[in-house]
Amino acid sequence: MEELLQGLKRTVYCGEVTKEQVGQVHTVMGWVQKQRNKGSLIFIDLRDRTGIVQAVLSEDETDPAIFEKASHVRSEYVLAITGLVAMREGAVNEKLGTGFLEIKVQDLRILSEAQTTPFQILDEVEVKDELRLKYRYLDLRRPRMARNLLLRHQVAQAVRQFLDRERFLEIETPMLIKSTPEGARDYLVPSRVHAGKFYALPQSPQMYKQLLMIGGLDRYYQIVRCFRDEDLRADRQPEFTQIDMELSFAEEDDVMDVNERLLAQVCKQVVGWEVPLPIRRMTWQEAMERFGSDKPDLRFGMEIVNIEDLVGQCGFGVFESAIQNGGSVRGLCVRGGASMPRKQIDSLTDIVKLFKAKGLAWMAFQEDGTVKSPIAKFLSQETIEAIKERMQAENGDLLLFVADQKNIVLTALGNLRLELGKRFNLMDPERHEFVWITEFPMFEYSEEENRYVAMHHPFTMPMEEDLPLLETDPARVRAKAYDIVLNGVELGGGSVRIHSREIQEQVFKCLGFTMEQAREQFGFFMEAFSYGAPPHAGLAYGFDRLIMLLLGEDNLREVIAFPKVKDASCPMSDAPSEVDALQLADLHLKLDITEKP
Repeated sequence: MEELLQGLKRTVYCGEVTKEQVGQVHTVMGWVQKQRNKGSLIFIDLRDRTGIVQAVLSEDETDPAIFEKASHVRSEYVLAITGLVAMREGAVNEKLGTGFLEIKVQDLRILSEAQTTPFQILDEVEVKDELRLKYRYLDLRRPRMARNLLLRHQVAQAVRQFLDRERFLEIETPMLIKSTPEGARDYLVPSRVHAGKFYALPQSPQMYKQLLMIGGLDRYYQIVRCFRDEDLRADRQPEFTQIDMELSFAEEDDVMDVNERLLAQVCKQVVGWEVPLPIRRMTWQEAMERFGSDKPDLRFGMEIVNIEDLVGQCGFGVFESAIQNGGSVRGLCVRGGASMPRKQIDSLTDIVKLFKAKGLAWMAFQEDGTVKSPIAKFLSQETIEAIKERMQAENGDLLLFVADQKNIVLTALGNLRLELGKRFNLMDPERHEFVWITEFPMFEYSEEENRYVAMHHPFTMPMEEDLPLLETDPARVRAKAYDIVLNGVELGGGSVRIHSREIQEQVFKCLGFTMEQAREQFGFFMEAFSYGAPPHAGLAYGFDRLIMLLLGEDNLREVIAFPKVKDASCPMSDAPSEVDALQLADLHLKLDITEKP
């Protein structure tokens, strides 16, 4: 029978019982991890978010009614136990912080009974993700999840403490905002009062934090919920959290300085990492040329090497035609890869084809100095030696080449590099390599929309020396934008913002907006620039991603209390769900859904 607290108070958490409390009477409360009935002795492992403590009842010493009650206790029952803290008389459990202590039970209350759970509440038990997420409230009881969410809390607290000392103000911005056409798809909220009109949930507080700078608040931050209606990946959720900030009278160096010190403090305080400062910087162009990615993993080498000048007239048609058509030929050197079986090399070809490359050429230098390669017969010995020297290859190494348009070559080799890093275990999990990527292109051309789109967002300031190119050659304009990357994952991004209405209008024009369209979408924002806007800059971190990397997890779901799955649904609550006709009528909505075949 379930009992009530009736004024009983917990005096210590299960995992925080210490030897200093030996001889004292304490009350612990939590869930039963395990009950072991030895006849004259009953042992109960009681668990809460801090850990486990053992409680013991003796048939000779414990009140018979309490002993009888304890004999009926099962896993996941919720108990309140009061007793004397003592050193263990039996075997010590060195795996537990409390493993040398026990509580001799004087009183026991069953606060809630439990059915048999769909899976065991143990870290070491493998459970399918679908089942874990359907019963997420049970999954959260596992020590791993408790640790993850505790660290998430600790990081948030460390961020707030640091930014408070740096004179930032924590200010909330609206959740119901105006929809804008740039970026990912918005989540829309229909208005009951304004028939046929919709709010959007924010993808970012971007415009509002800039308006706070125009409002003279000088330094803003917010740990804020954001929403994007886009396809999910392991590091992406439809609703996510950002550490968002903005600084007035600031340039790139100011933002980077405060954020480097923030990262160093958070990493040291929460997980004990030392982050050497300053963090290295690399332009977008350099990152793409060397690593084929704007978020390079610097824990290993294997850089991309350009061999265009060596193979422009080499006799191998694939290489020659790529260069003649304005493309490129580049490669990777895989140390010790010459012994890789042909079947594995063919599987690498499948990888580059995923990124639009037509194929993969290869050349293996055997330990005896001979060359094994399907393309060697087309190349002179002099060309082969030149390639070997350029790529710093040695006997035993494997060279891999892609010939195509430059952007395809870099992207394909960049992704191939990461796959090889995984296969050869080149990514040291104990290394933590931060890098700033700077000078991104301002625009990228969208074939789908037949216009330029902003690589970051339309409020990013172009490099001053590139301002004349806005009118003549937008593709060459570089942005005052910067991303912070850790171990090949983009942690956050930011930029110096446009604070001139004239430049903002020029950028909108490059993006294909008429002034009428720009005023319709961003009129209130542009008008604010007419009343004195300070130079300002900012940055936003993916908070969930940061926690994921600090913990060494490989999926955001492990650091979010109630995450969504691939199709943006919640297996636990069955969201999203249908609503009744009256609710739709209140919102002036009528559904027109075609059944999918």
